[in-house]
Amino acid sequence: MAYAGELVGMPRRDALQRAHEVLDYIGLREERYRTVESYSTGMKQRIKLAAAIVHDPKLLILDEPTNGMDPAGREETLALARDLAHNKGMNLLFSSHLLPDVEAVCDHVVVLGGGRMLTQGRIDELKKLHKQSFEVRLKADPAAFAEKLAARGCGIRLHDDLLIVELPDGGSVRLLWDIAASERQQIRFLRPRRSTLEEVFLSAVGPVSAVEPS
Repeated sequence: MAYAGELVGMPRRDALQRAHEVLDYIGLREERYRTVESYSTGMKQRIKLAAAIVHDPKLLILDEPTNGMDPAGREETLALARDLAHNKGMNLLFSSHLLPDVEAVCDHVVVLGGGRMLTQGRIDELKKLHKQSFEVRLKADPAAFAEKLAARGCGIRLHDDLLIVELPDGGSVRLLWDIAASERQQIRFLRPRRSTLEEVFLSAVGPVSAVEPS
């Protein structure tokens, strides 16, 4: 770690002090006295991250930083990247094919394909509202509620305890409240559905043609 600091021109003493500070920041306190070979994949990725920020750069480039990690290591790395970007004033260029990771860290996204920029913008602006689609969570079992909605021409998808309701053309959100009242159901959560980042990506990339194996 100290050597990485020296490579960018830091005096040896300052580099060593900064190395200790950064190791504390990434959560490797007592582990710094172990050999790196004994580290988990997540710990090794954090060491790489620490070496990259030891000199406090203005721009940090992370290329697939969570590749091959277990869920715990992935969350730790994403939390560090998010903190650097939003609390430490560091600019991050974050490259990943794992769209939930991108959404967890980034504010702005650029979608590339075939050597071209296909779309770009703020993630919260690209994830469009769907006026006829709603996310609904009920207090009780949603089965009867969903059955009534389907009978009124609504499309229904269940994701864990969250109902994704597609209203028919011309339908109003009032329909949800009316059916909830008739079924004596309590709506605990209701909001218009937004596009996922995956939907934004697939829309930008366009249809992918199937290739017959030869």
